[in-house]
Amino acid sequence: MNSIAPVLRRARVANSFAFGAQGFFLAVVLTELPQQKARFGLSDGLIAVSVVLISLLAGGGSVLAERLALRWSSRAAVRIGLLLVAVTGSAAAFAPNTALLVAALGCYGIAVGVVDASTNMQAVFIQHGYGTFILSSFYASWSAGTIAGALFVSGCEALGVTLRASLLAAAAIVLVLGGILGPGLLGVRDAETSPRETASPGPAVALRAYLAFGIAAAFVFAVDLAVGNWSALYLTDDLLAGSATAALAFAAYQGTSLVARAAGDSLVRRFGPRNVVRAAAATGVCGLTLVVAAPSPAVAIAGFLVAGAGLPVIAPLCFSAAGHLATGRELDALIARLNLFNYAGTLLGGGVVGAVAASVGHRAGFVIPLLFAIALMALSRVFHSHRVANGTRPGTLDQPTAPGSTGG
Repeated sequence: MNSIAPVLRRARVANSFAFGAQGFFLAVVLTELPQQKARFGLSDGLIAVSVVLISLLAGGGSVLAERLALRWSSRAAVRIGLLLVAVTGSAAAFAPNTALLVAALGCYGIAVGVVDASTNMQAVFIQHGYGTFILSSFYASWSAGTIAGALFVSGCEALGVTLRASLLAAAAIVLVLGGILGPGLLGVRDAETSPRETASPGPAVALRAYLAFGIAAAFVFAVDLAVGNWSALYLTDDLLAGSATAALAFAAYQGTSLVARAAGDSLVRRFGPRNVVRAAAATGVCGLTLVVAAPSPAVAIAGFLVAGAGLPVIAPLCFSAAGHLATGRELDALIARLNLFNYAGTLLGGGVVGAVAASVGHRAGFVIPLLFAIALMALSRVFHSHRVANGTRPGTLDQPTAPGSTGG
């Protein structure tokens, strides 16, 4: 088994960059929406519809990733997905009118779903090979990528780079990374056709666990999108902050999210998944309570900072836990379907929170994410309580216990 260790290390680096490339380009697309708005005279309503369209079609992309992985491999799905991101991003750069821009963004949504699902497939297979929890580090790479994407757009704006040129440059970066990374990912021999190392739980247990992990993932992504979409408006409209101050809310959330995800692997190995999920959800409850009760922008920003230190850690744990329910080709399908809950969460965060905010106010809107965080505390009991071995050498397979068991 020692011979596979270099393969695993290369795959881990490659998949980390794939996560980062996905986050990078998504941040570029979202942070350049104001420029697209000015270029085409888009309304806020059309922008909101476009964001929802991306989320809906990303669900279709997740299903496509399942088909690609079952036909070839998750490695092929990652490579195809990154190629589609570059192509659709370039199409958006050359869109001559609103209709074609929305169409390009819709196709980009499909590409997002393919990459999201397939990189998670690779992450779970790589974690199985390492025999210890490492999945949070991939999500830390995604967070770092989003920060890099936002800084890229900021730099382009400062240098006077045109919208088309900046989008094409970002697409070229993704295209080059996809070409370089692809060969380093796990192929069929090292992933999909790996032997089943433990007996899988019964169908009823697996279905209950799968639904619980999916709902938990949906709640986490709902909070993420609510913060991304509505935090700045909450500060400006309800707390009367300036636009520069309002932007700090999302920056605070993403900053602590990166730190928390970077530390997530060691925390899970030391304290066990259940304790980490419970503590992360409790931290989110504390932070979002501050947000809802905030009398000033400074308190709200502090609340977003605290929430970011907890809730984003839970998403990789959902995929890690689901990885105990199947192996091989079955695992590809399970991860792709679990990934659909991400987009259900984005619709909750964008639609439900937005509807409440529009009718009652943004402060009331953030009560919804607070309720999601409370629900996550209750859902923590479906995760393993045992600590994950820290000293397992790369190249060995983990030995998961049945979902909800106490473990050793």
